[in-house]
This record gives sequence, structure tokens and C-alpha cells, in this order.
Amino acid sequence: MDLTEKTLTQDEKFVGRVVRLHVDSVALPDGHVGYREVVEHTGGVLIAPLTQDGALLFVRQFRYPYHKVLLELPAGKLEPGEDSLAAGLRELKEEVGAVAGRTRSLGQFYPTPGYCSEIIHMFLALDLTEGEATPDVDEFLEVERIALADAVQMVLSGEIADGKTQTAILKINAILSSEFE
Repeated sequence: MDLTEKTLTQDEKFVGRVVRLHVDSVALPDGHVGYREVVEHTGGVLIAPLTQDGALLFVRQFRYPYHKVLLELPAGKLEPGEDSLAAGLRELKEEVGAVAGRTRSLGQFYPTPGYCSEIIHMFLALDLTEGEATPDVDEFLEVERIALADAVQMVLSGEIADGKTQTAILKINAILSSEFE
């Protein structure tokens, strides 16, 4: 069966600085018409800085939609057409003050595929040179160093709630575990 839905109409509802919202009517695979609310987003990047001693560098920051401070790996929004690795390296320097000697792709993460087009490109940053963070003027962050094994336990216990951060931590742990087997 062809599961593809075909766009019939698109009604733009909102255009903002970060997102665009539209409601589409679609032809469903069975021939009926359905409706899809879609948040268009330019995408994002996460970069996981892993130190020589096996710790990850995190940032704590207030996340307004949840009205709480979250613990996350450095991440940011992509500008339209921006290279995801270049953006990740920029975020690494801005948020935790580090420069990577080498990187490794951790793949892509689709945070909310039911209604949002955002794709987050994830990278592991290795051979770090640490320095001073230079966050954006509207960014207020605290940097925290946590051993990878502790971070895995924090994911499993629910202490780390951010989905992209959870995914990156578990991927890094799996990759490093398989490399030493």
C-alpha cells in the first residue's frame, strides 16, 4: 500500500522568527481528505562535547515552554541553508567555550514528527580544546561536566528530560561500548 499523503491545499496561519504554522488538507491513502497542522522549522543542531577523561559538557538553561531549567547538551537553531556541522561547532564554542579537534556524526533526530518539520543534526565533538564560553546576549547558561556513565544513569532515571540530549547520550554510550568490545 502507498502510505503517502498528498497536499491538496495549504493555509498559512502564522509566520514568526523561529517557526511557520500552516494547516493543510491532504488526500489520504484511502482516498479520503484529512487535515494536518504543520509547524515548519529550519532545523537544529546538537553537539556533544566529550572530554579526554570521558565527561560530557552540558549546559543548564531555562526553557520557557516548560517554565523550568533543563540540562542539555549544547544545541541551537540552524539558519536557512546553514551547514549543520559548522553550526554545531559555533554552538560548541559559544555555549561551552570548546573547540573540537575532530567530530563524528551521530545522525539525525526527528523530535516531533506528528506536526513539526524540525530535524536536529547531532555530532560528537572529540579532542577538545577548552576555553571561555561566549553565549548570545539573550542566552543565560551554566556549564556542567558530567561523566558519560553518570549521564546515562541520569537519562534512565529521568533527570535528563530533553529528548535530543537523551538520544545523543545513549548513542555515544552504545558507540563507545561497541568500540571496546
